[in-house]
Amino acid sequence: MIRINDIIDRIVENNPDADVDIVDRAYIFSARVHHGQVRLSGEPYLTHPLEVAYILSDMNLDVVSVAAGLLHDVIEDTHATEDEIREMFGKDVLHCVSGVTKLGKLSFGSAQARQAESIRKMLLAMADDIRVILIKLADRIHNMRTLGFHKKESKKRQISQETLDIYAPIASRLGIYWMKKELEDISFMHLMPDRYAEIERRVSQDRVERENYIETVNDKIREEMEKAGLKCEVMGRYKHFYSIYQKMAKQNLNFEDIYDIIAFRIILGTKYQCYEALGHLHDLWKPIDIKFKDYIGRPKPNMYQSLHTTVIGPKGQRIEIQIRTQEMDKVAKSGIAAHWGYKEDRRMDEDITQRFAWIQNLIENQESFNDPDEFLENVRIDLFPDEVYVFTPNGEIKTLPKGATPVDFAYMIHTEVGSQCIGAKVNRRMVPLKYELQTGDVVEIVTQQNHNPSKDWLGFVRTVKARSRIRQWIKTQDKNRSVSIGREMCEKRFRKHKLNFAELLRSDEMAGVVEQFGFKSVDDLLASIGYGKVTPLQVVRKFQPREEEASEGEAAQPSWLMSRITGRKRPRKPKTGVKVKGHDDILIRFGRCCQPLPGDRITGYITRGHGVTVHQAGCVNALKMNPDRQIDVEWHHEKAETFPVKILILSHDRVGLLADLAANISKNGANIMAANSETRGNNTVESRFTLAVRDTQHLDKVLAAIRKVKTITEARRIKT
Repeated sequence: MIRINDIIDRIVENNPDADVDIVDRAYIFSARVHHGQVRLSGEPYLTHPLEVAYILSDMNLDVVSVAAGLLHDVIEDTHATEDEIREMFGKDVLHCVSGVTKLGKLSFGSAQARQAESIRKMLLAMADDIRVILIKLADRIHNMRTLGFHKKESKKRQISQETLDIYAPIASRLGIYWMKKELEDISFMHLMPDRYAEIERRVSQDRVERENYIETVNDKIREEMEKAGLKCEVMGRYKHFYSIYQKMAKQNLNFEDIYDIIAFRIILGTKYQCYEALGHLHDLWKPIDIKFKDYIGRPKPNMYQSLHTTVIGPKGQRIEIQIRTQEMDKVAKSGIAAHWGYKEDRRMDEDITQRFAWIQNLIENQESFNDPDEFLENVRIDLFPDEVYVFTPNGEIKTLPKGATPVDFAYMIHTEVGSQCIGAKVNRRMVPLKYELQTGDVVEIVTQQNHNPSKDWLGFVRTVKARSRIRQWIKTQDKNRSVSIGREMCEKRFRKHKLNFAELLRSDEMAGVVEQFGFKSVDDLLASIGYGKVTPLQVVRKFQPREEEASEGEAAQPSWLMSRITGRKRPRKPKTGVKVKGHDDILIRFGRCCQPLPGDRITGYITRGHGVTVHQAGCVNALKMNPDRQIDVEWHHEKAETFPVKILILSHDRVGLLADLAANISKNGANIMAANSETRGNNTVESRFTLAVRDTQHLDKVLAAIRKVKTITEARRIKT
């Protein structure tokens, strides 16, 4: 168990002149207000803030951060108030504690909305004061270390998925790789315990042989460096389990095919020695050209610097080697914390602030997203680690996510450049706008005044800024059209009721009606009528409240977007297992891209002439659509029917494999609608099935049964 003396000793070791009095007082206060509280592990609650504070002190953070780590839960979980914290510890500590305070008391309509708001506040706090997110990460990593004490498996999976989606990528973006790896491995262990245990077993199986191999390679590298007069430190390490799993899943590899389970690191004194050592290694062992990366000459945005090379080492095995200086190694381990500048009230120096300008850009990109699913999806895109480095014609380097296109580049330069983009030259040659940029490309954008974005661009842009600006333009166009249609519909309906719509439109009474419907302007109300979310009759009723309604027979149905989607006037129960809130007997179809099942969170989108298309709430294609076309849908639980779903099965080949698979699928009540099986190299088989299942629980049962079949290595749901 961590003690306060351990924390203070660590602070003094890193900074002998540090004023530890504030840390000591924070400990006493935290111990007093948390007295009597117990964690799920049965330990006193105080163990948690002590562990968090020790992590922060070990990262060489300032005393304000460590004190805030000791106090980070007191406002929410005890009787302590913000005024007390400010009076006793100062405004800086209060600022950090308030920023980290958990959001459990906030009330939102869904867990997704709660998570989105939590992340949004976290990102805003990160832009305001980076210490807040570092404390939050320390809090999360200790909570993950004790996650096993949760009794509910669903809760463990929920927390692990959130950690994998949000916290690990943020740690990566901040360059704190030890934290990223630990968060990923613990999440992996709880989300896929069978796969985790299998990889752990396989790594341990040949550990003695690998340890001998590590020692052989280390000795050979040291010997070569000594010959060259290069004083260095050499170490071998195992790749973390989640990284091994990702490589197996993405590249469809067996464990035996993963060549870089062991990686080596060489630590030298200077940058020039790194390049010299690289030359000697390539002279000793044959390099694999496409695996070389120079992150010293071209550092990552999170300040990470290192030379990466892969060579054919002893026994013909591929080995990955990283070469860096001691300072670079410090940054690689601690990220932004290695360049800490919060001492004696000084903010981070200008160079570090510029390096982390992506935080402010991320905030600006997210401001316009209100839908929690869309917000979370775009945060994941912004935190995506793979990047390419391209050049402007003037030689300025721009960093873009892998797969980015000239359109993404154009929007990065300026919104108007993106909107007016009609073509692009890469390395002086014209390329399609959907061309995927590569590191080293020189990009020049061709523009034309009064040109507008194309909806088709949404199919290939990769940056949140490009996507949001294109969607904003499409939404504006759709809204203008909907306002016009809504106005026309109202004029017809008002004439039928002998009312002058043009005259009423300018009246104070109309302003009151707009407010009653919850809109800010008349145009917003008209647009909603054009979209079909409000009917003209509903507006008429506000002016003629006693109007007989029965004779009208008008349901609240959409107009130009909902045309021809109601087949009958008599309400009937839905035939599809899905019902649209507020509408009866509407044509429903399911998105082929995500194939939703009962149990999935779903959303509906009005499609012209085709009724309502139902997608999974997080479907990428659904997120590309205009949010004004979105309509609430829900599963009709009384319906008992089956739905198609695609699954992928990876296995080792053997006689009778497909027969055993078919038998297990049938035995668990699922019907095989389509099947395709292909034998690949290394005696592996990739099988794709389309099954008819009742819901997500039924699918989970089928997948669990499949995983128990002999030689099966993976079975999971996939999209088309």
